[in-house]
Parts: sequence; C-alpha cells; structure tokens
Amino acid sequence: MSEALQAALTERYDSLSTSLRSRVVQFVLDAFDSLGGHRDGDAAEFIEHVLPVVLAAQQQMGQITDAYLSAMIADMLGGAAAPTGVALDEALRGVDPAEVYTRPFVTTWTALAQGKAYAQAVAEGRTRLLSITETDMQLARTHAARQSMQRGGVRYFRRALRGPGNCALCTIASTQRYRVENLMPIHPGCNCKPEPLVGSRDPGQIIDEALLREAHDAVAKAVGQSDAGGRTPDYRQVIITREHGEYGPLLAVRRHEFTGPDDVSS
Repeated sequence: MSEALQAALTERYDSLSTSLRSRVVQFVLDAFDSLGGHRDGDAAEFIEHVLPVVLAAQQQMGQITDAYLSAMIADMLGGAAAPTGVALDEALRGVDPAEVYTRPFVTTWTALAQGKAYAQAVAEGRTRLLSITETDMQLARTHAARQSMQRGGVRYFRRALRGPGNCALCTIASTQRYRVENLMPIHPGCNCKPEPLVGSRDPGQIIDEALLREAHDAVAKAVGQSDAGGRTPDYRQVIITREHGEYGPLLAVRRHEFTGPDDVSS
C-alpha cells in the first residue's frame, strides 16, 4: 500500500470534484439570477438552458469518482486500476429532473402567494435551487462510488470528511464503517466522500475511537453530559439514518420526520 500515491490520488480527486461542484452550482445560480422574471415561461427557459449542463456534470462526477476509487482499490490490493465506467440514471432521485428543477420556482411562487416581497421570494427560490444542485452532485458521487466499490470487490467503506468545515452529523458518521451495498447516507449540503476499507473482514462499527471521543467531548460541553466510556448520550440513538423518498439514506437527528417515496415533493 502506497500512502504517498493514495494521498496524491485523494488530493487530485478532491480538487477535481470540488471544482466541478463549484462550477455547476455557480452556473445554475447565475442562470437563475439572470432571468428576466420567474413566471412559468421563465421556468421553462431556465430548465432548457440548465438541465443539460447539470446532467452532464453528474455524469462527469460519476466518471472521476469511478477513476479515483478504481485507482485507490488497485493500490490497496496490489492490482491494476480498471475503471470501466458507471451507469448513472438521469433521475437519481427517481423523479424527472425537469420537475426537480422547477421546484425553486414553485418556492418563489408560494412565497409570493404568502404576501412576501418579490426579492425575498426569489431569494427563497434561489436557496432551494442551491440545495437541489449540491444534493444532486453528491448523489452522483454516492451512486457512482457504490458501483465502483462493488465492482472492485470492496465490502466496507468509511465516509471521509472533506471541505472547509463539517457538521456534527458528518463528523460522528465518519467514525463508523458502512457496507458497500448501501448508499452512503447524506444530507443537503453534504460534501463527504466514500473511501474504501481494505480487506473482507468487518472492522467493527466504530473505526475511529479518537474522533468519536472528540465529538463526544464537544457535544458534552453543549448538553452537559460526559461519559465517553458509556457513550452518553448514545449517538446511535441521536444521529441515525432515515430513508428519504428521493435522496435514499439520509443522515438525520432522531426527532426529525421524513416523508416516504410517495410523499416527497421537495
């Protein structure tokens, strides 16, 4: 196993994926901002202009994720990298992408119907568009990763923290191991990436005791509880995975409720 090569692969992948995500998000937001209005006709114009770019970016995210993971797995196992490509459905959410990218306009129209000022209504639509685009790019990453790791014979993976800052959900989830047949749980705005774990032996649920301890200490300061040995509070009972109708597995706090596949409209 070459730590230097893996570090170089990781740095290159992080640079490419971050740049791709940033560029497509900026393109989509600029297109929304440049519209002369936000009526039905504007929505149709926006979708015609933006959707092909978003779908192409999702495929590109899948390709670079496959190439990265194939190289990482080959180095870990001592074989040759063999990225053969991944097959990503355009409707990663199971919903027509045109419908998904109409939702920011629905948010704007709803806000206007509630009597909000036009600028505020558009801002709310823009915020929703940002969340949709970021989530779609992350879904492309996780779907591609599952295919690539399954093809490479990997059984387990971890979520690697990436970006300038990570939320408590991701930080604690990164201390756990996951099975490759399951999609990596995400949340809107998530930018973690899957990393394969070498070997077929189950490393156990907790794979980073030190980080979990640090997370425990940080939470303890906020909630007034500290019992690292007994893990109070029990994060498995607080931060859980729920099945979202469109995203798939979604990191969540237990008290949150989510809709099922037939109920999602946002």
